[in-house]
Amino acid sequence: QVQLMESGGGSVQSGGSLRLSCAVSGSRFSANSPYCLGWFRQRTGEERVALARIDRDGYTRYIDSVNSRFTISQNAAKTSVYLQMSNLEEEDTAMYFCASGEPGLWCRSSFSAIDFTYWGQGTRVTVSS
Repeated sequence: QVQLMESGGGSVQSGGSLRLSCAVSGSRFSANSPYCLGWFRQRTGEERVALARIDRDGYTRYIDSVNSRFTISQNAAKTSVYLQMSNLEEEDTAMYFCASGEPGLWCRSSFSAIDFTYWGQGTRVTVSS
């Protein structure tokens, strides 16, 4: 199994910044094997959407709408993945989730929730004007 635990959410004013963290652990997760970790968000009443992903070797992919404002990264030990969010807007208000693809596999060519197997419980971000 793979366990993921998000933290760092909270309330912030428009234009502000937040850094989300996701601790990754579990018997099936190894920093020595391929993996794909991603960040998603889900607004109330909407589907969960992809934001950014990173693989073991640090290759990243972003959706166009957050490419210039969000940055995904990971620590050297490959035990945590981060999402640095800047210039936040009210539309960024959502529950944010960290997810892992199937351990041992690289990121797929597609990038959506169906490509990820394990999920954290989420952390809420609220942006107000």
